[in-house]
Amino acid sequence: MKTDGLGTAAADRGGALLVVGDVITDVVARPRGPLAAGTDTAAAIRTVPGGAGANVACWAARGGGAEVRLLGRVGADAAAWHERELAECGVRPRLVVDPEAPTGTVICLVDAGEGAERTLLTDSGASLRLEPDDWSDALLDGVAWLHLSGYLLFSEPSRALVAVALESARARGVPVSLDPASAGFLRELGVDRCLSLVEGVDVLLPSRDEACLLTGLPDAADAAAKLSRHVPLVVVKQGAEGAVIARSGTVYAHVPAVAATPRDTTGAGDAFTGGFLAALLVGAAPEDAAADGCRAGALAVERVGGRPPMPD
Repeated sequence: MKTDGLGTAAADRGGALLVVGDVITDVVARPRGPLAAGTDTAAAIRTVPGGAGANVACWAARGGGAEVRLLGRVGADAAAWHERELAECGVRPRLVVDPEAPTGTVICLVDAGEGAERTLLTDSGASLRLEPDDWSDALLDGVAWLHLSGYLLFSEPSRALVAVALESARARGVPVSLDPASAGFLRELGVDRCLSLVEGVDVLLPSRDEACLLTGLPDAADAAAKLSRHVPLVVVKQGAEGAVIARSGTVYAHVPAVAATPRDTTGAGDAFTGGFLAALLVGAAPEDAAADGCRAGALAVERVGGRPPMPD
């Protein structure tokens, strides 16, 4: 599928966005001062629904355009809560309940500084136990776009699922996007292996750190250009510096960020991806879709947690 008309082609197809990825319980801790080793530090702590895949689906559904579906895996401990939270965001969830593992949990430590950057402690639990048996070609019935959370690349079962889903999407002519998800986990996986696993993806949506790691280049624009020789369309998310879009080895757009006062940067990249995909699905050009993504990211950082505000 040609990248020049990705948005128009997706809109012409009609149909839903299917997101496949992680559904996680986030425990967000915002210390009220520097961490005091060996004793107590006062903090604001909240337990909220999260997971990169689930967050993307919720932000995409917020636009109210195409139907949004989600395939994920959770434990019995929190399945009902997550299903309810997703449905309230306008997402149609298909959650596989793992018979052994609990729902994944992430502790998000949010820096008290102006940037509100977060450090993540991750127990993936059931989320990365998605496997090929959880996939059915029927999941693509009525689907115009497939999005894969990059966290699926970080376990053998979910990597196998990615391969099956990509093959199924190719057979039906459904375009596929992927967000690499974690520079730390990518480093463990290995750059060459990651690039081989995303072969066949139409759109790659890395953060600046992920793009630079995948290319070995220090500049986000140069990294975007290099990655676009492997993947038809590359959109590098740069937080407060907006986004860079490249194709065929050339950067062709810089999209400015939207001003925001950060409270918690958890899920900001997911918000961008969800806003970008929602716009693309209704016919927006990639640069206009990226502007929608920047607006969603700005809204996300001003909230605690990785989900959009609930609809009225």
